[in-house]
Amino acid sequence: MFSLGRFHYPNPVIILAPMAGISDQPFRQICEQQGADFSVAEMISAKPDLMDTRLAQTRLYFGDNPKKPKIVQLVGSDAKLMAQAAQLMQARGADVIDINMGCPSKSVGKHLAGSALLSDEKKVAEILTSVSKAVNIPVTLKTRIGPHEEHINIHNIAKIAQDSNIALLSVHGRTRAQKFRGQARYEAIANAKQHVNIPVIVNGDITSAKQCQHLIQTYHFDGVMIGRAAQGNPWLFADCQHLLNNLPNHYTHRQTTITQHIKALHQLYGKQALYIARKHLHWYYQHHQNYPHWRPLINQASSDNAQIELINRLQPPIKERLP
Repeated sequence: MFSLGRFHYPNPVIILAPMAGISDQPFRQICEQQGADFSVAEMISAKPDLMDTRLAQTRLYFGDNPKKPKIVQLVGSDAKLMAQAAQLMQARGADVIDINMGCPSKSVGKHLAGSALLSDEKKVAEILTSVSKAVNIPVTLKTRIGPHEEHINIHNIAKIAQDSNIALLSVHGRTRAQKFRGQARYEAIANAKQHVNIPVIVNGDITSAKQCQHLIQTYHFDGVMIGRAAQGNPWLFADCQHLLNNLPNHYTHRQTTITQHIKALHQLYGKQALYIARKHLHWYYQHHQNYPHWRPLINQASSDNAQIELINRLQPPIKERLP
């Protein structure tokens, strides 16, 4: 259906969304192993003084998988700095640059970045054009349907993206003002897709394989982007690939997958890993009927070995489905 540089996607894609504090390399790797076609790294600031911080460097860690594109997401409001940051990321080996115009947080919006840019279409065009001209790799855009209910401008944003040579458009079906409240409006994204020729990915409230199939068949999107529903359930990608693209949904043993994830977190973060791994363990087990009993056990595990031992003791978080 479309290509991103040397990466080709003949079928509708299933993508892991970029989520600050969540979609680090260990989690992206787990989701890709379970069927995500690709993933987008956590956003980093285009400001020079923030690009080489420890946090930014951790977010820029990709591991070594030549079959998956290294996609760096940049956030900022200065077109020149965004272009320079994109050039730097290209020089460091990025395969794709993704521009964040979808983050609704106040900390990002106060700098007139993220989804705050949707109120200034001229600035949107300036940034997209500057970045796409600055690099020789594909540039993609992650955005929302508009600033607020009275200003749904995804049609204009999509046209600006196409005119700026953006290779792929991912749209969360809420406004900036909604944040994560209310329901995602897929019709607004579909209407915008009808007026552009670039691939359009739908995002927001996607929680099941049947929903993925419905969105693709009903609105003919080029793929779906899954965010919060993947927390604690990376196997959702396998379900989606099986139902949507008829690919085998052979699952790795769930406890093996969780163990691999927790070990990778400790390897990447060192002393900080305990608390990061703990939140993922809660997500993995929160829907199990025994979770009220397990919750304090998860909180009490005070080392990487203790967390691994606990995983081995607990029942799988979801009914096993093995090859």
